[in-house]
Amino acid sequence: MMLYVNPEAGIPMIWVIFIALMILSLAVQTSLKSKFRKYSKVLLPGEMTGRDVAEQMLRDNGIRDVSVVCIPGMLTDHYNPAKRTVNLSKDVYYGNNISAAAVAAHECGHAVQHATAYAWLSMRSALVPFVSAVDRIVMWILLAGVLLVETTPSLLLFGICLFALTTLFTFITLPVEIDASRRAIAWLDSTQIATVETRPMACSALRTAAYTYVIAALTSLATLLYYIMIFLGRRD
Repeated sequence: MMLYVNPEAGIPMIWVIFIALMILSLAVQTSLKSKFRKYSKVLLPGEMTGRDVAEQMLRDNGIRDVSVVCIPGMLTDHYNPAKRTVNLSKDVYYGNNISAAAVAAHECGHAVQHATAYAWLSMRSALVPFVSAVDRIVMWILLAGVLLVETTPSLLLFGICLFALTTLFTFITLPVEIDASRRAIAWLDSTQIATVETRPMACSALRTAAYTYVIAALTSLATLLYYIMIFLGRRD
């Protein structure tokens, strides 16, 4: 049975949650871009770039088989465990500022996780191939399941089980991202690349970036609950 904010108005609570999450997501994305633009004006000591920061952090952690490469886009930075590359967007790769340092160190935090067999990253990596395959078909299965829920409820149930896996994936991602930021800040502190003045900036930028993963996880959970309510209320 669908939950309502106001039974007389007939507004499903789940839609209020979706709208709230969309607004929150937009606010966080706007804040994230604003902070990175602001902190990109705060220069690092010396002439270190994001690439230099990444390469030094890898060396300091004894990682010799990971390359640092430049990729197009804005905030497209990521670590690729299959290719063993730290991929930095152009602004980060060439940037001589605290934003670039924070992002580069965060992505190297994932490389350190990989090198030390961090359990949450290992679990996430094991799910990636299956989740990637599921992502391509799950919404079609859910759509068909909703349309045929009265005659073939098992199809919707199958779609829900698949989507539950993708939701689990988003929650497993949270400790992976938070730990990578923790490692980044600790290393920036130890090398004094982050000073007393710039450390709060790096922390603030990485914390806001982490919020995007939290919202993604909550949105996925809300979507999962929505389909579960459709399945449970099919005879209402």
